[in-house]
Amino acid sequence: MPQTPEHRRVSDRRRLPRGGRRGADPGGFAPLVLLVGEGDTVVAQSEAVLAKLRFAVATSGTVEEALRVMRGLRPDVVVADADAASRLRREAPDHLRVVVMNDKMREDREALVEQIRVTIRASKRI
Repeated sequence: MPQTPEHRRVSDRRRLPRGGRRGADPGGFAPLVLLVGEGDTVVAQSEAVLAKLRFAVATSGTVEEALRVMRGLRPDVVVADADAASRLRREAPDHLRVVVMNDKMREDREALVEQIRVTIRASKRI
């Protein structure tokens, strides 16, 4: 993954409509999900599933890299294993939502997608 600059040179454009979206799609908003993992196939498979379902996806191999990426991208949700999630909760901004990927989510991608959707909906109500 190429290095992410520390500061943006342009404004945040995540809420603007993107190419490949249909006219009937609501609002053009694609939630940004940051996947944190050690480069295994689970992260790659999860990235493919989420991208296919129109989530904006960024990946990070380590917690340190994830913390750097979060300063620039401001993800809506971070998905990580239990160890990485606990460290991210300690060191990341308080408003950040972290989903802990468990064994069920590793095997059943629909469970992962549903948990991400529930987390995003809950954060919008606050």
